Amino acid sequence: MARPHVLVVPYPGAGNINPSLQLAKLLHRHGVYVTFVNTEHNHRRVQDTEGAGAVRGRDGFRFEAIPDGLSEADRAKQDYGNGLAESITTCGAAHLRTLLERLNGGEPGVPPVTCVLATMLMSFALGVARELGIPTMVFWTTSAASLMADMRLRDLKDRGYVPLKDESYLTNSYLDTTIIDGVPGMPPMSLGDFSSFLRTTDPDDFCLRLAEEEPDACAKADALILNTFDSLEAEVLAALRANYSHIYTIGTLGSLLSRVTAADDSTNDSHDSSESDTTGLSLWKQDAECLTWLDTQEPCSVVYANFGSNTVLSPEKLAEFAWGLAASGHPFLWSIRDDLVRGGGGLAALPPAFVAETAGRCYLTSWCPQEQVLCDAQRVELDVREPRRRRADGVLAGVRRTRQRGDGERGNAEEREQVEGGSGDGRQPRWILV
Repeated sequence: MARPHVLVVPYPGAGNINPSLQLAKLLHRHGVYVTFVNTEHNHRRVQDTEGAGAVRGRDGFRFEAIPDGLSEADRAKQDYGNGLAESITTCGAAHLRTLLERLNGGEPGVPPVTCVLATMLMSFALGVARELGIPTMVFWTTSAASLMADMRLRDLKDRGYVPLKDESYLTNSYLDTTIIDGVPGMPPMSLGDFSSFLRTTDPDDFCLRLAEEEPDACAKADALILNTFDSLEAEVLAALRANYSHIYTIGTLGSLLSRVTAADDSTNDSHDSSESDTTGLSLWKQDAECLTWLDTQEPCSVVYANFGSNTVLSPEKLAEFAWGLAASGHPFLWSIRDDLVRGGGGLAALPPAFVAETAGRCYLTSWCPQEQVLCDAQRVELDVREPRRRRADGVLAGVRRTRQRGDGERGNAEEREQVEGGSGDGRQPRWILV
């Protein structure tokens, strides 16, 4: 029998790429041949930040790349994130079909693709797979609650809650004070908690329509993998199982991969341990010195701010947020991408007075090793080549807090605390994710 071969197609953002890579590595360690698909743009970025070896692959694990359809001018636009979603959805199917036909064309040493595993927001890949007679799976990289929330978007639209009536609804109290009840398995929630994609006044907004359609795509897949575990989201998972017959909860991928890697390496001295060197692909050069700085801070004291992969802020919004951090009175770690600020500048766009006032109680960087930052506040002794390593020993749950997003939007922050379900008892820093 030929070796099973899964084609992993993540949405081209860090929040989808890294958990997908962790899942792909787990599958590979269990004998599955893996082809991991990046966009050409991200493929080059990873090579620039981590070196060509990061995407060279190894026996039975290969990387491929397809175009995302964007020009460099498109990437500089304020709505880059929405533009990327529309572009990859529009042009991705043809490129993916070409890749699948090549992989299934008898390339030496490459077994035929037996499953296409696409993340949320990449449902076009499922259609291509079905046309070619290949089984499909969806990997929902966020919580089960977020899938249930997206399932309600069409109902919210039918009831007139979205799209928003006008731009003022983005900044007044409408999103916070409009409470939606009756969502299966979930408590009453403010409208603003449902999805960032509902923050539009356009009834034909592409990303809103995409978010509405994603739950339907999940239902058509042969299986749905959720990046959660049953004891964390028991009620909403029970409600989801009424709609999806084949749901698999994968648990905490990072710690699972670490445990599997450590077990394999301890029982097989000849095992290629290069796979354990990283659990993600960074699109930016990471500043590991921030971890040393974190070790000097008191537990439960540090505010962590990161606007993610695609948000773009005006210089005025950056300054407003900066002074909010200063007023918090807490030490803070702030990751400011070089392309975060409209017009460029990155860290250099911060107000000089802010930098002077907060010197000594903050760490400013263009990007940090986020998984390590969020995993553990303390050093953990492991029997590995490096004498001291960081790892995720606990499960992190979010306690909602109000935060301000780019362009005046409001949503939720997460104050990270350790909850029962992890394998360790270390204390976690108090984070406010932005």
